[in-house]
Amino acid sequence: MRFLLRGLIGLGLFAVMVAAIGYGAWELRTALETRDVAGRMRPDERVYAANVARLDPVSVQPTIVAYGQVRSWRTLQIRATSQGPLVAMADKFRDGAAVKAGDLLVRIDPSDAQAKLFDAQAALADAQAEKAEAEEAIGSAEQELEATRQQVDLRTQAFNRQKQLMEKGYSTMAQVEQEQLSLASIQQTLSNRQQAVITARKRIERMEFAVRRAEIALAEAERVLAETTLLAPFDGLLDNVDATLGRRVSPNEALAELIDPSALEVRFTVSTAQFSRLIDADGRLLSAAVSATLQLGERVVKVPGRLDRAAAVVGEGEAGRTLFASLETSGDTVLRPGDFVTVSIAEPRLDNVARIPAAAATEDGRILVVEEGDRLSEVTLRILRRQGDDLIVAGAPFGMDYVTQRQPQLGAGLKVRPRRNEPADAAPALAGGRAPDPRAGQEGQETVELVSLDPERRAALIARLTESRMPEDRKVRLLEALNQPEVSRSLVERLEAGIGRRG
Repeated sequence: MRFLLRGLIGLGLFAVMVAAIGYGAWELRTALETRDVAGRMRPDERVYAANVARLDPVSVQPTIVAYGQVRSWRTLQIRATSQGPLVAMADKFRDGAAVKAGDLLVRIDPSDAQAKLFDAQAALADAQAEKAEAEEAIGSAEQELEATRQQVDLRTQAFNRQKQLMEKGYSTMAQVEQEQLSLASIQQTLSNRQQAVITARKRIERMEFAVRRAEIALAEAERVLAETTLLAPFDGLLDNVDATLGRRVSPNEALAELIDPSALEVRFTVSTAQFSRLIDADGRLLSAAVSATLQLGERVVKVPGRLDRAAAVVGEGEAGRTLFASLETSGDTVLRPGDFVTVSIAEPRLDNVARIPAAAATEDGRILVVEEGDRLSEVTLRILRRQGDDLIVAGAPFGMDYVTQRQPQLGAGLKVRPRRNEPADAAPALAGGRAPDPRAGQEGQETVELVSLDPERRAALIARLTESRMPEDRKVRLLEALNQPEVSRSLVERLEAGIGRRG
């Protein structure tokens, strides 16, 4: 009995050993067959499809994009010129209202100004009367002066006769001395008359000054009276209105602000490198064309302008330069001071440069060009400007084709199938990406290359795909694509690459 039990155990172990040897032999045979099939189907060299375009020289005018704020360089603060209550006010003297030049804004009570005007008129009339009186007085003084001069001449003649008579013995010394005293007295009177004439003339000058002062006071009173009525000096919009009919205002009190909408400018900041491209060789700012864009929901408002000036100083902690551009606006513009706008400044034109997509180059300007034999090589270009999704580069090998989208699987030395005049995002997914869309061979025949498969190759691909752990929905779509008469080359290459890795 023990012998029979041992024999059965040995027979079972022998059967397990034979089964294990048979299973190992079967797995070895399957692996060898799979490696032979993969070796026969593996392509000699991988060829990638790439969208290319030709490098052609162009002339480009780059644009600097900045962000700024609109402001008005013609803003007037309306203030009260005198003290008193507001007796009149325009109906449109409110925030945001548009006024024309010469329109009445407010009127201050003119009673005090009119009283001062009457006083000034009376003072002027008084000064003019005194001036007329002085002019008449000088006439009398001059007549008296002339009469006194005649008396001096007569007294001088009488004195000389007495001296001659005394020399001849017909007159005495007492008579001569008396004539001499009379002559001295009349000469003293002549001096007084001359001083009176001078005084009268000076009085006329003083009266002229008094008349001028009175005229100035009258003009000032008239100005004060006129300024009690505040008129709009130019067309504009009102803001910060602070006035009510009957309110008493004091001199120099702010009542409103008047903004000229046709005198707008935009203030913005550019980097130092951008500022260097907006000055000439002598360091003067260029009068470059400017466009200010205001986004109003779905509506876009663009206003042209010109680069005007740079700020006088650089603010503490700021970088770059602050610039001002005058805008060509009219009174009915929708722009308002305080609007934030996008500013586009036209730079000087660049000649003999190339414009390429930003996706075609690395950060340091390296691109892939197609040489003879459709092989890629790498060329480094100098990036001059970055304009949105494009690059403006210099030093390009004009006439050669370049890859418009630099993908990770592409590199120098690889062979490609150039595809021209195609969008960069039309390239199908290759090795290392996601599974290709099986509909690509049907819907994208103009961009996807199709190949015919022999039965053995198709069966091997279907078998490998069936054994894979791919999701069922994707597996069904790929099997449907493999059963088509023609299959996408990129799909075949990806499946074969997976077979090679597993073999």
